[in-house]
Amino acid sequence: MTQTSTLPLFSRDRCIVHSDITWQQFALIRAGFANSTNIRLAYYKGTIEIFMPGRDREVFSRLIGFLIGLFCLETGIEFESTGSTTYERNGEVSVQADESYCFGESKPVPDLVIEIIFTSGSSNKLQRYLALGVPEVWFWQDGVFDLYRWRGNHYDKISRSEIPQLATLSIDLLARCVLMGQTSQLEAARAFRQGLKPRSNEVE
Repeated sequence: MTQTSTLPLFSRDRCIVHSDITWQQFALIRAGFANSTNIRLAYYKGTIEIFMPGRDREVFSRLIGFLIGLFCLETGIEFESTGSTTYERNGEVSVQADESYCFGESKPVPDLVIEIIFTSGSSNKLQRYLALGVPEVWFWQDGVFDLYRWRGNHYDKISRSEIPQLATLSIDLLARCVLMGQTSQLEAARAFRQGLKPRSNEVE
């Protein structure tokens, strides 16, 4: 019988970083954590991160994911939420985002990944997603969203999503409701749905 190791969920993230790690060593380390929950692993250019997400991250991540799902449901958009699924390019990069999505249909690389940032490090994360060719990356940090669009060999910062299915999504509305959700997720959902009504009518 296989036992699953469950580590305690801390309020803040915990992260261990090691450099000069080969892809083969990374594969062995990952196999060692195969039965552990609350552990995420990332690898890029010889550096491995062993990451234990805290409660604060999970709360924000789930709330953002819920609101994006609500937007898609309210506006009739087909989507696939792939959460913290592992995406990788063999021998080069492996990542697990806080949230990830495909719109319209399932794809080998998600259309959108979202990362919750409590400290520095967003530029390093962008490089990982650049190696994978992820079309759009959003960072939630200090109460605002920063959006980046893939341009082939770099990311440009943008003010609104360029994913066709999210063209009518107000990033300001989304951010306000995420902040509201810190006090009441029910009220955040109500405010978000109310804010979507004019846009839903426009789509129709």
